[in-house]
Amino acid sequence: MILKNNLLNTFIISPSRIIFSLFTFLFCSCGIYKFNDASIDPDIKTVKIGYIDNKARYINPQFSAKLTDKIQQKIISATKLTRTNSDDADYVINGVVTTYDGSQTVGVSSLQANTNRLTVSVHMTWRNNKSNKTEEFDVSRSFDYPASQSFTVAEAQLVDEVVKNITDDIFNRIFSNW
Repeated sequence: MILKNNLLNTFIISPSRIIFSLFTFLFCSCGIYKFNDASIDPDIKTVKIGYIDNKARYINPQFSAKLTDKIQQKIISATKLTRTNSDDADYVINGVVTTYDGSQTVGVSSLQANTNRLTVSVHMTWRNNKSNKTEEFDVSRSFDYPASQSFTVAEAQLVDEVVKNITDDIFNRIFSNW
């Protein structure tokens, strides 16, 4: 009787076994799968990425160079596009920092702010020379920091996070069709 119950349990297929078997089959049977969010026409081969100039009221002397470099790195590493300096590239990407401001936000007490905010906005122009279309868009992000910190200290701590988030937003807007 015990042997019969064990044999029956062996042949009973639970939903978890089905799901595990399906995932194992899908992901192991045909090699490694890479999911990429970039959606690029196969005819697009080259990209020109212009310097992101800072035209904001306040200018952080390092920000434009860091942002330009990070955008170039992201596009080259996440796509198969070849970077060029030619204006005849399939994609031409340019941008301008329009806002780079620190401001106070009201916190617990209306008399004194307990949080300050750095707001960064970038205006981008993306030209697709293959389809002869140009798109302009703005990317904006805000980053909070303690009011007890000076703007200079907070800015030094936030700059890498700001550059990463703005870069991701620009990349997604251009290559993910949103």
